[in-house]
Amino acid sequence: MERWNTGIVVFDDVEVLDFAGPFEVFSRTRLVGGVASRRSDEHAPFRVFTVGVREGTVSAIGGLKVTPDFSLVHAPPIDLLVVPGGFGTRALLNDVATIDFIRQRAPAAKIVASVCTGALLLAKTGLLRGKRATTHWAALDELAKVDPEVRVERDVRWVDEGAIITSGGVASGIDMAFYLVEKRHGREVADETAHYIEYRRAPSP
Repeated sequence: MERWNTGIVVFDDVEVLDFAGPFEVFSRTRLVGGVASRRSDEHAPFRVFTVGVREGTVSAIGGLKVTPDFSLVHAPPIDLLVVPGGFGTRALLNDVATIDFIRQRAPAAKIVASVCTGALLLAKTGLLRGKRATTHWAALDELAKVDPEVRVERDVRWVDEGAIITSGGVASGIDMAFYLVEKRHGREVADETAHYIEYRRAPSP
C-alpha cells in the first residue's frame, strides 16, 4: 500500500473546519473497514500532518490553539498538499515564505487542494492560471482579482482540475476530502469512512 503524505497548512486565523474537516476525513480513512481498523494505522492510506507557516503554536479563528507537526522548512515530502482558508489568508498573500512553499512543493505533490480562501493563495502562486477554481462565496470576486486569468466557478462545492482541486467555504472541504478519497480509493472506501464518522456525503457536482 502506498501511503500518501498529506500535509495541511495551518496559520494564524485559519478557519478551524477548513483544516480539521479534511484532517478528520483523511486520518480516519482505512482500506479495511470497521471500528477496529481505526485503532492503528496499518490500513491507513494517508499519513496526515500539519505544517505551520511559522514556528510555534498558531491561533485559529475562535481562539483554538494548534501546535503544527512541522514548520515550512522542516516539512517532509508531501503527496497531497491541503491549503485551508480563513481570514489569515489575506496576510499570507504577501508572505514570501508561504507563497514560495506552496509554489515549490506543488510540482512534487500528486494533488494540491484548497479549501475556502486557501484558493487565494494558490492563485497568488500562479497555480490556478487558466484553470477553473472556486472558493468561499464571499471571496469569489476577490479570487478573480488575485489572478484575473482564473476561471472562477460559482455555486459549486468543489472543482476538479486534475492535480489541483479547489473547494468552497468551510464545510465544503469535508465533501471535497471525501471526493478525493473516492477518487483514489473508490466509492466503497469513501462511503465506509463517511459512515464511520457519521457524515452524509454531498453528491459530486
